[in-house]
Amino acid sequence: MSKRTSANASNGSAKELTVGEPAIDKQKKLLTDDNTHFSMIKMLHLADLITELNGFCGVMSIFSSMRYCLGPPSAHANLWAALAFMPFGLFFDFMDGKVARWRKKSSLMGQELDSLADLVSFGLSPAAAAFAIGLRTPADHFFLTFFVLCGLTRLARFNITVANVPKDDTGKSKYFEGTPIPTSLSIAALMSYWVSQGWILEDIPMGTWATGTIFEFHPVVGLFVLSGCLMTSKTLHVPKP
Repeated sequence: MSKRTSANASNGSAKELTVGEPAIDKQKKLLTDDNTHFSMIKMLHLADLITELNGFCGVMSIFSSMRYCLGPPSAHANLWAALAFMPFGLFFDFMDGKVARWRKKSSLMGQELDSLADLVSFGLSPAAAAFAIGLRTPADHFFLTFFVLCGLTRLARFNITVANVPKDDTGKSKYFEGTPIPTSLSIAALMSYWVSQGWILEDIPMGTWATGTIFEFHPVVGLFVLSGCLMTSKTLHVPKP
């Protein structure tokens, strides 16, 4: 999750508010008054376009997982592509905040784009990759859905409460409430190791529990459940770098 919302925080520094508000007002005016073709494109900042690249990586990761499921199980190229797109999404997620601060431009549109792109790249795409490598029982689907919904809820809470989180002298939030959603890439890294070892589909570590029943599931799906719980924690404060 990038740090693009600080300019809009109600208790941010005076300098940040001075920089952020005119851009927001201009963007609102374009949204409400400009009815020409491609008016939405004109109002996007450079940082917003970089955020779109984050979303692009997430969608491409999901499609790559789907392509793997349609092909032979032994052909891992699409599976590797699905896992590789995720860190590229993280790179763009990091860069959009850097560019927004460099150009001294932020926007409400950028804030919403950032959250939506993060949900796709670090919520949906890891869940899709987990399905592709073999977490395919109905119970697995339930737990993966729980993980995605936790990410959705965590991002919504961030947008609402970021202005109330204590700030340092530069106006940047001192910590995250709960783990940021990009931490799901740690699970993606583990899945990459499994793919490299051939531990996928029928050979996923720890196998299945309650095998043959409607409750059959892979114990490793618990990593996604744990990640979802940590993301939505109110008491866990993760210092910002």
